[in-house]
Amino acid sequence: MNSLPVFIEAPARLHLGFMDLEGGLGRRFGSLGLTLDGIATRIVAQRKDCISVSGEPAGHVQKLAEKFFACKGLTGGCQIQVLEQIPAHSGLGSGTQLALAVGTAISRLYSLDCSCQDIAVTLARGTRSGVGIGAFQQGGFLLDAGRNASNSIPPIVSRIQFPPGWRIVLIIDTTLHGLYGIDESTSFSALPPFSSEIAAYLCRLVLMQILPAVSEQDLGAFSKGIRGLQRCMGDFFASEQGGRYTSQAVGEAIGYAESLGIEGVGQSSWGPMGFAFVDSDAQARMLLRELRIGFKSNKDLQFKIVSGRNTGAIIQQQDTVSLSKAAKS
Repeated sequence: MNSLPVFIEAPARLHLGFMDLEGGLGRRFGSLGLTLDGIATRIVAQRKDCISVSGEPAGHVQKLAEKFFACKGLTGGCQIQVLEQIPAHSGLGSGTQLALAVGTAISRLYSLDCSCQDIAVTLARGTRSGVGIGAFQQGGFLLDAGRNASNSIPPIVSRIQFPPGWRIVLIIDTTLHGLYGIDESTSFSALPPFSSEIAAYLCRLVLMQILPAVSEQDLGAFSKGIRGLQRCMGDFFASEQGGRYTSQAVGEAIGYAESLGIEGVGQSSWGPMGFAFVDSDAQARMLLRELRIGFKSNKDLQFKIVSGRNTGAIIQQQDTVSLSKAAKS
């Protein structure tokens, strides 16, 4: 067993939509997602005699750690300090990244050599989408193949380097949370049937337009594909989230971005996080300025420029002084 403390930085992700909610070919869901740079969950963990947590969300992290110890039959404990967390229930994958960070830290401290998939299953993450696990493992632009009757974690079947020059303008409603937990499961159960024709269209859109556009760094084709995927997803989930977008204010900001000629827009997961893809930092700054001017009276809306991240989680196990420097960087 290793007594050195562990530092973990787990990146946020955008969930850009599902491809097949009908499941007629034996697989259901199938997700497209992008790992983000600049937003992350960061923790430091050390072995102790009991489990203790500082930083928020302390209660949730305590439960995650207790569950992992119990499932793996571990004795002893750990001290976990949450340095920073991805905004919860906003569409950025906070729950999965926090769970993977906690499970990975304990696995390292107790020399368990658990795989990312094993940790996800233990802590009940990745039941519908595998892109959060892919973001933790390797980063980049990710496609998972959905679940079949035998797998518990959807496998990543495509991982492409995201163009380093492209930027994403995030549109944030600070007053709302997307659906999660029991409410999310209930909403999935209440959704109408998903047609095989729409599933076929979305699979073709992803395979024949979106993925090649990322590979060829063609923002125009990529944006048209994302718009098509997002409109199908938004309209399908509208009955459970109150419209194409969870937040009316985010929807208005997205509409404003579209009026400026930005096509690659949408909502991540259940929202309320919105996004707009642009081809450069300069264009991102221009869009940011226009959005801030156009919505200066709405204090609940915030905007942030981020880029894609082509690497997964940072995991460092070393002396406390070195970890302190890493945590501040």
